[in-house]
Amino acid sequence: MATFTELKVSAEVCEILKRQGIITATSVQERVIPQARAGNDLIVQSKTGTGKTLAFLLPTIERLKKIPATQELIIAPTRELATQISKVAEKICATLEIESLLICGGQDIDRQKEKLKRIPQLVIGTPGRLLDHLRRGTIQLKNINKIVIDEADELLKLGFIEDVENLLRETAKDRQIILCSATMPLRIRQLAAEFLKTPKEILVETKTVTLENINQVVVKVSAEKKFACLCEILQSENPYLAMIFCATKETTSKLALELAKKNFEVDELHGDLTQQQRNFVLKKFREAKIQILVSTDIAARGLDIEGVTHVISYEVPRDVETYIHRIGRTGRAGEHGTAITLVTAAEVEKLRRIERGIKKQIAVKRPAPKTPRAKQIQKYNRKR
Repeated sequence: MATFTELKVSAEVCEILKRQGIITATSVQERVIPQARAGNDLIVQSKTGTGKTLAFLLPTIERLKKIPATQELIIAPTRELATQISKVAEKICATLEIESLLICGGQDIDRQKEKLKRIPQLVIGTPGRLLDHLRRGTIQLKNINKIVIDEADELLKLGFIEDVENLLRETAKDRQIILCSATMPLRIRQLAAEFLKTPKEILVETKTVTLENINQVVVKVSAEKKFACLCEILQSENPYLAMIFCATKETTSKLALELAKKNFEVDELHGDLTQQQRNFVLKKFREAKIQILVSTDIAARGLDIEGVTHVISYEVPRDVETYIHRIGRTGRAGEHGTAITLVTAAEVEKLRRIERGIKKQIAVKRPAPKTPRAKQIQKYNRKR
């Protein structure tokens, strides 16, 4: 793999990356950066965790001009993912004296309007709030000639594709578009055909899509005994921090309530919460004031929380990408994690599709007891 210096990333940015322990580019970064720097439209198909955020940020930010004009727009499907991208971009922008701004729901719109008056060179946001500012006339897109559409398949699932198209129509005609997506449904292909000009396609395949330091386990259970089984697992594993994933907001709320009745330290995270409520719940979870966070997949998109020792799929996810996203919440920063999937007879076929996707048969067994919670608390408190 090439280093970022070999990829002609500026010395200042290379130094930032070096301080974070990032020296060698991933496969997607090695392939995307030269093509993006050349100004080509790109379709980048890669899975979660391949490093695509730096792949599209580095070559585009370095080409921004230090003038009062918004020149780059990054569109993300959720607030959490937009926030995650913004945090990565801020460090690079500060070094290059470029101003970036995060625009998404859950923030005070009047404060956003004031910040937009400074005309940041880079805007990162979600479709709904971006369109809101466009209609109010508080953001100008006519000078934007660099656009990144991140996780296009998630934008499609959430019903945002028409919003994205409306935003694209307001941007400069000589624009460069980088479209990133884990999968390429027909509707995304249609969007690409309409707005991208002779795009280069970059497909990044990974031999192993899961991390070695995540112990994956399947527990087969009947639908009637699923909740009791979950409680048994939580009691025997006694996780430091655990995320439990459900398919719907209704199941998420119901499960969190039932766990609270069993005296577990638990809260819920889903799309019906306001941004203030989400922030409050996440703060409690990060500080280990609650042990368990029950969440939908969309609400947890882009979360990076230190100390998550267990991920439990209460319901088998709909596809392999969602499964990878879920289990990727644990086993981070060199730590070991456990991913447990509860599977009923009706969900076996979903499990088989996931196993085919990750090219691995997941062990069917009850995981062994882990480190006592008291020792885990000591360990993570030392790190904090």
